[in-house]
Amino acid sequence: MAKQRIILVDDHEVVRLGLKSLLARHAQFEIVGEAGSSREALEQVNQLKPDVVIMDIRLPGTSGIETCEQIINTYPGTKVIMLTSYAEDEMLFSAIRAGASGYILKQIGSDDLIKALEAVGRGEALLDPAVTQRVFQEVRRAVKEEEASAFSHLSQQEKHVLLLVSEGKTNREIAKNLFLGEGTVRNYVSSILSKLGVNNRAEAAAYAVQHNLREYIAS
Repeated sequence: MAKQRIILVDDHEVVRLGLKSLLARHAQFEIVGEAGSSREALEQVNQLKPDVVIMDIRLPGTSGIETCEQIINTYPGTKVIMLTSYAEDEMLFSAIRAGASGYILKQIGSDDLIKALEAVGRGEALLDPAVTQRVFQEVRRAVKEEEASAFSHLSQQEKHVLLLVSEGKTNREIAKNLFLGEGTVRNYVSSILSKLGVNNRAEAAAYAVQHNLREYIAS
């Protein structure tokens, strides 16, 4: 089985020495290079074409995140694991956007680090357990924002009308429910179809259900 060729990037030599000593105990890993800055890291990657780069998220000059993005864009086959001392939300999501395959804390145990490298070697993405929940929270928040924006161009009354349309109500039933004239409801429905860019009530109803309209109706 081919060894996983690794470059260590950290501006603190003691960190690199610690990682090197740890990984040297495992025959499946080979440390092929070390770097203390973004420039050195890019030179090493260009010369050695490693399988994995373990890189500190904070580097002098160009950050580890920017360096990660450059590496991924130039060598998409190289995996980058970001290493950090602190679980910072902004850094975490920037690293994910930059294409990092992993995000782990320096406090990680040796066994967990080995498992992380093995997972990345299999093509898996991973996060330190300490930050995983934050990612799910951010994803949920982003989904909520996307759903809410789906109805941002509708008035509150149009949302109420659309909700009743999604429940299969006729214009007459909607008019009675909202104390409106039937002609007014007809105008609302026409406006809703136009704003949503759909062709009929069935499509409008499907859109409302898909984007969880009920959650965005003020009580």
